[in-house]
Amino acid sequence: MRIDRRTFITGVGLAGAGIAMPGLFPAWARSASSPQLPAAEELSGDEIALRISRTHWTVDGRRGHATTINGTIPGPLIRLREGQNVRLSVTNDLDEDTSIHWHGLILPFQFDGVPGVSFPGIRPGETFVYEFPVRQSGTYWYHSHSGLQEQEGHYGPIIIDPAGDDPVRFDREYAVVLSDYSFMHPHTLYNRLKQQAGVFNFQRQTIAGLLAGRDQSFSDRVEWAGMRMDPADISDVTGSTYRFLINGHGPEDNWTALFVPGERVRLRFVNAAAMTIFNVRIPGLEMEVVAADGQDVRPVAVDEFQISVAETYDVIVRPTEDRAFTLVAEAVDRSGMGRATLATRAGQTAEVPPRRKRPLATMRDMGMDMDMEMGGAGMLWPGAAPSADDGEHGAHDHAAMAMGEMDMSMRNPENAPQVVLGPGVQTISPMPVDRMGDRGQGLRDVDHRVLVYTDLASLTPNPDRRAPSRSLELHLTGNMERFMWSFDGIAYSEVKAPIPFRLDERVRVTLVNDSMMSHPIHLHGHFFELRTGPPGHHPRKHTVNVLPGGTATFDFTADAPGDWAFHCHMLYHMHAGMFRVVSVRPLKADRS
Repeated sequence: MRIDRRTFITGVGLAGAGIAMPGLFPAWARSASSPQLPAAEELSGDEIALRISRTHWTVDGRRGHATTINGTIPGPLIRLREGQNVRLSVTNDLDEDTSIHWHGLILPFQFDGVPGVSFPGIRPGETFVYEFPVRQSGTYWYHSHSGLQEQEGHYGPIIIDPAGDDPVRFDREYAVVLSDYSFMHPHTLYNRLKQQAGVFNFQRQTIAGLLAGRDQSFSDRVEWAGMRMDPADISDVTGSTYRFLINGHGPEDNWTALFVPGERVRLRFVNAAAMTIFNVRIPGLEMEVVAADGQDVRPVAVDEFQISVAETYDVIVRPTEDRAFTLVAEAVDRSGMGRATLATRAGQTAEVPPRRKRPLATMRDMGMDMDMEMGGAGMLWPGAAPSADDGEHGAHDHAAMAMGEMDMSMRNPENAPQVVLGPGVQTISPMPVDRMGDRGQGLRDVDHRVLVYTDLASLTPNPDRRAPSRSLELHLTGNMERFMWSFDGIAYSEVKAPIPFRLDERVRVTLVNDSMMSHPIHLHGHFFELRTGPPGHHPRKHTVNVLPGGTATFDFTADAPGDWAFHCHMLYHMHAGMFRVVSVRPLKADRS
């Protein structure tokens, strides 16, 4: 018997299922084990009001500072229906400007919510009304695009029901919003990143790790030290300062979702973190991935998936036993985890698995595929000097210098700009490879099924199957020691013009990650097709995670006129300069 999902969300009609719910707060964000914590509301209809304010927030019993929407973290679940028109009135109670970007929504650019690009922002004490038609369905989210407010809790989920039948069959659903929270002010976090490389990395290699054979060998450590690289530097900000939240609840708060054995439960995952990539699993339950970034995909059965910042994944689980299951969202560097519970009754818990061994970066993460015939090619890093050693390390360094003498245009399409070398570019990957089929960092050797991009295929045919008329290559560049980030070596503050596109043109875009950090790249106002999957059914996404030393290629139809943000969704990477504007304009001959 199907339980109507809207009835479930309001907490009504569950007595017959044998489930006792405290209160009538929306179930998607309420913890059955911690009903005392404020619960986010669900808002729907054609007129929706949101209020941005400063709030104190409690995580695992500790009180901290937050920027909230309608008083909660996450903000309200906004529930819309494909085909409706919606007016969202946003009131700013802060003492600074704010904004809301509707992440993944297709809408007129003036309502996209990026200050300085699509509108001026919302000044203190003012109300701005976003108004647009709802042209899609699926799982999305919204967040601030002003300063570093997103880090403080300024985000929330969006569910858009399809106008017709939903191709995904389920009996119950929950939004599962993953995020990271710090009791340290975000501007203090950013300043510390600028002042000292790896300041939050408390997982560096040790002598004990060397003697126990857990980490790199001595010779490898010497080589990496010579390149001024730390293989344990996987995340810029770690569990040393972060608490990892699930629907605003820390691991001790233990957000709990209830189910009846045998039901198909839809979990709508949103990674609303500022800086954390999560590896998600539910020990004892298979997950069936049915949507990515709000777009339906052919079902894929997995045991774990990596969700980068700003991505969404919908999965179906079907627990048949009358017991609890632990939902684990482990930080990619394994410095901490978010923890929640799926249970048949309030207060029920399951064993929480220990954190797994922290990963180390490899030569593949440096753009040097050691599985290929390398011929001694090495990493290019500005200022590198040949070694006096004529052995392996000397060959490595000489090869790096040789790579430094190569014209970058040899790897670039005809119309691609060359990387501007300078203090903001620490490395250039000499042998970047397509990593779309790679498991995420830390998951290469796990003994179960892990989702990769090449597993994804669109459930419906791609809307535009034209061949691209041109190609564009962009490099993701940075200096980890100085915490400088950019596209093609040029930070946003130094950019003189947007990236131009002609209205309705098809372009193939290749992103080359020249750094040793992952970069989830998000394009506003559009979807693109990853160059994976069966022809005509390439997965459509708005955000793609480009692994270190890797490339990602997508085809893109510039079908939305206006100016659109295009940036890394690691908040502090964007803040430091990895941000551009895409301008979509009709040809002069086409203008009326």
